[in-house]
Amino acid sequence: MRFILTALLSWFAVGTFLRFAKQRGWGQTVRRDGPATHLVKDGTPTMGGIPFTLVIFIVWLGFIGFTGMSDLKGWAVLGLSFGMYLIGAWDDIRIVRSRMLGSGRGGLLAREKFPAQMLVAGIFAYLVAGEVPLFNIFWLDAVFYALVAVGTANAVNFSDGLDGLCAGTVAIVLLPLIGLSPLAGITIAALMGYLWFNAPKAQIFMGDAGSHALGGIVAGVYITQGWTWVLPLAAIFPVVAILSVMIQVPYFQYTKRRFGEGKRIFLMTPIHHHFEKLGWAETKVTGRFLAITAVATMLAWSIMTGGKA
Repeated sequence: MRFILTALLSWFAVGTFLRFAKQRGWGQTVRRDGPATHLVKDGTPTMGGIPFTLVIFIVWLGFIGFTGMSDLKGWAVLGLSFGMYLIGAWDDIRIVRSRMLGSGRGGLLAREKFPAQMLVAGIFAYLVAGEVPLFNIFWLDAVFYALVAVGTANAVNFSDGLDGLCAGTVAIVLLPLIGLSPLAGITIAALMGYLWFNAPKAQIFMGDAGSHALGGIVAGVYITQGWTWVLPLAAIFPVVAILSVMIQVPYFQYTKRRFGEGKRIFLMTPIHHHFEKLGWAETKVTGRFLAITAVATMLAWSIMTGGKA
């Protein structure tokens, strides 16, 4: 019943926020060097992750949190997600404010965002390292979990950019854990309400608040349920998305210093935009990456269940 309630609340909250965002002019600025088909999206309302993520938090607190105060792992995951959500919302607000004022400052710089992410992830890791041992060395577990949390939040963030892609990916990745983590099911339900407005052609974009919060949930749930080692497999698309950026940027900078002109390995990153530049339709790119994610997640599920799934 709570999943149906969550989906309906998310649908109502996102729809209400969409109307408010349109009135305020909270639109997304589209990259001019991106696929030409995206130029028509310029000005589409953004920060849609704010309402559906708040629904996730409220429903979890109402149905799970206050009746399970001793659930340290559940509270730790919620805290990780909420902390990442605040960082993403801070970034979103600066981007929208910059667009409305016509200034070029934009969102948070990496040197501003990364330390904040590490602080939030570090607190989470400290809380769960003793509860879910991995290497059986507390500080090693804590450092590793913090890095996994930050990496996942950024990977999910980089997987955003096409209508329905990030939300669909996260829903698939969390699906095997519905029976183990109430937060996984609540998150999937909230994403269904959001996808009503984000499915092609998107009426609203998620923004960093949503993608960072979702990354925190994915990392937190997989870590606390002992599925850390299969997370890169299940979340194969976000992993590939962030790796494409990590490969492209240093290579471009190196070739610019060496040859005076930056060269690229991919036509554009994150990698889903590379395929758009090759001429693939946005819906085809989204559909194929969701299919790949589904197969990879089923494989991860099979590994963790000893081949029974």
